[in-house]
Amino acid sequence: MTALKSGKVANNVTWVKDGEEALEYLFRHGRYAGRAEGHPRLVLLDLKMPKVNGIEVLKAIKSNESTRRIPVVVMTSSQEESDVAKTYDLGVNSYVVKPVDFTAFADVTRQAGFYWLAINRSVRG
Repeated sequence: MTALKSGKVANNVTWVKDGEEALEYLFRHGRYAGRAEGHPRLVLLDLKMPKVNGIEVLKAIKSNESTRRIPVVVMTSSQEESDVAKTYDLGVNSYVVKPVDFTAFADVTRQAGFYWLAINRSVRG
């Protein structure tokens, strides 16, 4: 969050604590039922989340007509080739292995946000 905001990449960043909350936010259920219409311009997704893992969240995003075009960038510590392959098979837009060093992690996060929110052209809707 700090890296995205300090890099002036995103004015409005929503952080959720687990996969269940991510799904509620994206599909406007549960505690986010009253959230305003519309979808995020980008989802930064960790594979290793409590309650519902990132693979399941990715499946839900990419299999739903209203959310399938949201760019999803997996940012995870997993370097497993099977995780990379599975996420690309499900439609992830990018797979980034998080650096262990915080400064490097903040820089990678800032760069990913800048690319997907400022440089890349995506379909709105």
